[in-house]
Amino acid sequence: MTETPSNADGTLLVPVANVETAERQLETAIDIATDHSYRILLMYVLEVPSQLSLQDGRRYLLEEETEELLQEMATRVEDHGVPVDHRIRIARGVATGIVGAVSEYDVETILLGWRGRPPRQDIILGSHIDKVLRNAECDVLVERIKTPRPDDIESVLVPVAGGPHEALASEAAASIARRNDASVTLLHVFDPEEPEISREEARAILEGTTTTFDGVRSVDREFVERDDVAGAITDWTTEHDVTVLGVSRGGLIQRKLLGTVSEAVGRHAAGTVILARRYDPVPSRLRRLLP
Repeated sequence: MTETPSNADGTLLVPVANVETAERQLETAIDIATDHSYRILLMYVLEVPSQLSLQDGRRYLLEEETEELLQEMATRVEDHGVPVDHRIRIARGVATGIVGAVSEYDVETILLGWRGRPPRQDIILGSHIDKVLRNAECDVLVERIKTPRPDDIESVLVPVAGGPHEALASEAAASIARRNDASVTLLHVFDPEEPEISREEARAILEGTTTTFDGVRSVDREFVERDDVAGAITDWTTEHDVTVLGVSRGGLIQRKLLGTVSEAVGRHAAGTVILARRYDPVPSRLRRLLP
């Protein structure tokens, strides 16, 4: 296992594929790494088909432009005073390379870029992203990067419903807000027709005190009643620069990666949207016991 540098409290892994996606991922990565005192590990996974040995894959498939991209991105991170390293990882599959790097480099969080493409049969966000969400034994953030993040972020929206992944979403939102001197709005949408919890419980979740947002310019709380939860959240995203939400209830044991609400918001939200999946080692162990 590669040790984290002594001047960093953890490692944020940022897999990169090309200049456009890397640039958009870096803005969020730098905010989170700076706020948490993480180092950033930039990684390109070179996928080598089974017809070639891994050594021959590096020899014949690796392009000089890839190494130049990693160095350029690393320089940009260094310019912000964030510790950075970069690696080219040779693997049979992109997701396999990313998941394998988690233990090798002692990774706390992965930040993936997602273009927001429509789902295909048995594929939700993308074949690589789906596999990482299922298998990575660390926290995972997925940022939709089909549009650039605003240069001046003034407000961050965080939908809350008491789910297990919302703490990670709140932490990421707080990092972005602190770094950009932005406000945060916590939003709970209550479905009166199919309530999972009572109004009182919903308001208690929304009003619950937390130190996550210490140092944020302002934190507002909004309670909305509407039977279309995903639609209501999507409407609210038009008033904010960045939306960060935990993946919906359901989870991988039930063969769901995201849940209908977070998937719908992730696809249709205005501006930048980030989906958060908190790693829970107990479900991981249970999954290995499933037939």
